[in-house]
Amino acid sequence: MVNDLIFQIALTMVPNIGPVHAKILVDRFGSAEGIFNSTCDSLERTEGIGKVRAVCIKKFNGFNEIEKEVGFLKKFGMHAIFLTDEGYPRRLLNCYDPPVLLYGCGICDLNVPRVIAVVGTRNKTEYGKQVTERLIADLASEGVLVVSGLALGIDSVAHKSALKNGLATVAVLGHGLDSIYPPEHEGLAKQMVRQGGCLLTEYRSGVKPDKHNFPMRNRIVAGMCDAVVVVETNARGGSMITAELAGSYNRDVFAFPGRSTDQKSAGTNGLIRQNKAMLVSSAAELMDTMGWQITESHNRKLQSQLFYELSEDEREVIKIIRNLETVSIDELHSRVAMTVSSVAAIILKLELENIIGSMPGKRFRLLLDPV
Repeated sequence: MVNDLIFQIALTMVPNIGPVHAKILVDRFGSAEGIFNSTCDSLERTEGIGKVRAVCIKKFNGFNEIEKEVGFLKKFGMHAIFLTDEGYPRRLLNCYDPPVLLYGCGICDLNVPRVIAVVGTRNKTEYGKQVTERLIADLASEGVLVVSGLALGIDSVAHKSALKNGLATVAVLGHGLDSIYPPEHEGLAKQMVRQGGCLLTEYRSGVKPDKHNFPMRNRIVAGMCDAVVVVETNARGGSMITAELAGSYNRDVFAFPGRSTDQKSAGTNGLIRQNKAMLVSSAAELMDTMGWQITESHNRKLQSQLFYELSEDEREVIKIIRNLETVSIDELHSRVAMTVSSVAAIILKLELENIIGSMPGKRFRLLLDPV
């Protein structure tokens, strides 16, 4: 197995051989060792390879460096998953450019029936935080695997919410496993591994979190999932790249809408407007669109939710809606000592819990009175 791994790592290090060419070679020769043991002529005649790439393979001489990498993995109890391994995320195999090798820390089933990616801005708002927490809490009983990028903001909220609700969660990194970026998420990363999740990357140890690595990382996030959910992002955010990649892989893309004046929702609103993402406001909507049948235990949980934990601000908003019968967010804001974003976040939470419902003209009414 160590011999196999040496050739597998070598394949990722050959100049001019990227993920697309590596997959072509593996499909042709069956294994990494088979590629290196083949003749230059047979390599050259492989579609898309040609003479230059064939010569690069035959002249590769970086095996001493590879032995150090194997030693690093063994020392820290990490592992590698090759394109043809049983544990490789099979959804990635439907992509044209899957990573030929993934390095992992932690053991996690990457091929569970339901996998979603939750991504968004590093500069989250309270609205984005609440949306993410509610979405994952409502998916908890469905055994969904939650994938994100361990970044600040929405990514970290997604990972933390998964852990809080007993779900496994995977972080796809844009650097080697010898470090954690950002450094303040080292504790979160360790907790993810302890609770049955894992860290994944296609980068060897020593590779730093350079800016150009993250779009490559994002393709793994997009490709290993059934659906990508974008919570909050501006029009040029990295999450937009993930959404675009997911669309190119024929994955379902969902986006939570936001106020037209909120820059952090400019990206999600744009995705919805351009028909690049489906509008979603709850876990139930997502599951219905995906054709995921809600389990009986989850259904009972929803039906038996007779008591609600409400903050004083939420109770105040409910009382105002009760008194006015219908109300807009601006009207609510004029009657409470809260910011507009705080009012919007409360409205969204009450909507997700089916306490209030929306009406034409962006007005809201009480569906049930828990106060």
